[in-house]
This record gives sequence, C-alpha cells and structure tokens, in this order.
Amino acid sequence: MAERPGRKPRKPYSAQVVRTERLTPHMHRVVLGGEGLADFAADTCSDHYVKLLFPAGGATYPEPFDMERIREEFPREQWPVTRTYTVRHWDAEHRELTLDFVIHGDEGLAGPWAASVQPGETVRFNGPGGAYTPDPTADWHLFAGDESALPAIARSLEVLPDGVTAYAFIEVSGPEEEQKIDSDVEVVWLHRGDRPVGEALTEAVRALDFPEGRVHAFVHGEAHCVKQLRHLLRVEREIAREDLSISGYWRLGHNEDGWQASKRDWNARIEAEQEATPA
Repeated sequence: MAERPGRKPRKPYSAQVVRTERLTPHMHRVVLGGEGLADFAADTCSDHYVKLLFPAGGATYPEPFDMERIREEFPREQWPVTRTYTVRHWDAEHRELTLDFVIHGDEGLAGPWAASVQPGETVRFNGPGGAYTPDPTADWHLFAGDESALPAIARSLEVLPDGVTAYAFIEVSGPEEEQKIDSDVEVVWLHRGDRPVGEALTEAVRALDFPEGRVHAFVHGEAHCVKQLRHLLRVEREIAREDLSISGYWRLGHNEDGWQASKRDWNARIEAEQEATPA
C-alpha cells in the first residue's frame, strides 16, 4: 500500500493592525483585520489562541512569506519566534481579531511590540488552537487565573448563560488592573501587591465553600500556582480530570521558549506525583 503523504503545514495568516488601546497600566489591546483573515474563524472555544510570529533578531524574510523556505534558507536561530496569545474576541462580520497583551515595561518580546505597534503594520500568526468552553451540563463553574488567563476567563464568562452558578477569581497586581467584563458573574479581583505571584489566588480558591454538584473548572496562570491548585482540585477535592482545564500558561524565571520546551514534561511529572498522592 502506498504511503500517505505528510500533511503540508498550513500557511500562516497575515493581518494588519487596525487599532490599539491601553486597557489598564499593564494591559494593552491590539485589534487585527484585513483580507488575510477571510478564512479565519475562532468561534468554537472560549480559550482560542493564536501563535504570533516575530522575526528573530531583526531578520528580514523574503516575500511572499513562506515558513518552509525560511527553514530551508535561514539558520535555526533566525527562524521566527512564536508567542502565544488568547483570542479575546473574534468579530466574524467585520473580520477583526482582538488580542490583549500583558505589558511589563521593556521586558519580553510581545509586550513591548504591542505597546509600540502602529496601525497598518503587518502581523503573521498560526492558529487558532483551543480546547475549552464552559460545559452547559455542569452544575456550576470555577474560573481562576492571573493576568495571563484574564482574556480567556473574561471570554468564558461572557459566553456563560445568565443565571448560571459560577465563581471567578482573577489575581492582578492592583486595583488599577481590574477590567469591566460583560457578565452577570461577580468577579473576585485579588490584588497581589508585593506578595508572590499566585499566593492570593491559591488562598481564595482554597477558601471557597464548594457548592454541591459537578463543577467544570478553568484554572490557568503561573505554573507553580497552578501546581498547587491542581493538587487542591484533583487530589483534595477529587474533581475528575475531564472536568478540569488546568495548566501553566507561564513559569517564573522562564520565557515562553524555555517554558514550552519543558511544559509537557513538567505537566506529566506533576500529574504523576499527584495521582500517586492520597487525598
């Protein structure tokens, strides 16, 4: 029998910056649009994400943009660098894709780019990915995360039907980082201040008086914090794995390249440790 040909990598989307907006001192919004989004769709998951492609070290790539050609003609260190961001909103009618970026001054790659990018500039990205949307058959919902998970939590709250029982905890640096979310769920904003990342979030979820019934939970943020919450939910509360969307979006001391390279092993090790731990 003849071998099936390998699947050809999908060509990245190409879009233009339509407008930008500073939402809070540390959150910046970039809206993308253009004809390059004609075949794009992000309307099945509330945690949809895209992987933005940034030129490595100021490299200039030939047009038309072709990842296969880049991999063939450029050394590995000059391939585009990817950064992952949640789809905050997708407007199919106007073909506009909204992404929100956490800004920490000049730190990182995507944050400084988002803070300075101008309308008309071209952006390329892959996606969308995603796997979560609130389960309508659950008795109640739990959302917990830090700034990195804020866009996905906000989107999830906005698609929840009115009247659904849900608890949402979002840890941010201070009150100036709170955002308006179009939902009847009352968000508990946790102000970190000088405390370690995730400490206030872990305490708040642990202190919650869990309602009766099956919960569907979305818990994402800094990896060490998520590790503690995973233990609380999987081991102590005995929530089934299939009722949890839980993982570290980032890890202190690691950029995205380093974290993504080790994330699979980290998650597998933590899962194995906690499965072996009695409640």
